[in-house]
Amino acid sequence: MNSYSRGSYPLFNELPQSLQVLYTMVLIILGMGYIFAMIQIYEVHSGRDGKPGLSVDDIRIAYRGNHAASRLETALRGPMAGNLSLAEAETIITWVKAGASEDGFTKEVEPIVKERCAMCHDGSNPGLPKLVSYDGLKSVAAVDTGESIGTLVRVSHIHLFGLTFIFAFMGLIFSHSYVRKMYIKSIITAIPFVAIILDIMSWWLTKVSGGFAYVVFVGGVLMGASFLYQWAISMYQIWFFNCPDDEVCIP
Repeated sequence: MNSYSRGSYPLFNELPQSLQVLYTMVLIILGMGYIFAMIQIYEVHSGRDGKPGLSVDDIRIAYRGNHAASRLETALRGPMAGNLSLAEAETIITWVKAGASEDGFTKEVEPIVKERCAMCHDGSNPGLPKLVSYDGLKSVAAVDTGESIGTLVRVSHIHLFGLTFIFAFMGLIFSHSYVRKMYIKSIITAIPFVAIILDIMSWWLTKVSGGFAYVVFVGGVLMGASFLYQWAISMYQIWFFNCPDDEVCIP
């Protein structure tokens, strides 16, 4: 017996076309946004361990820091690597490891900073460190301890609110889909919210123990897999699917 019998919660094919169009456009925009979010995560975190690609070590360094290097070196080998040449980056890193003297800054580092960094790090953006002066650059030449508490607080509350709204809309749309077992549908709807909690809480825990970087990675994978499943099933069923009352439509 079909648990989605007439009179219960409406399936996609029972909705007016205006709602089908609305849900379709929302799914398209959410899908585009999620793709750009993944690209942004890759660009910000990949390469922090000195190796190409995004790894658990990159996540650990992002939140716990790299105690064998300075914040400046970690950035130059990771997210900022594409903004200057390898030789220029090595010049700055060598200066840091030699003691970050003011004389060395004036002779070797300042010309590179003015040409490559000043456009973004001139102090006009409060979210970025000011690096055009010796004192500014020296402040990020200390040992890398990862994201600051203030940054974690700011990013955590933004992501908690933002991701909750995203998956609330996704879950609302997905609730019109036909899934054979209602409890499976409920689990799929709940997974991204559990993943959000695992992901964001593990940012904080990674600062205490680097092993929690694996939990951050798992949380992100669960979130992405749930998003993809709900998106694909919803988009397909909106336009191409009619579920017979006596058939099993999705295993």
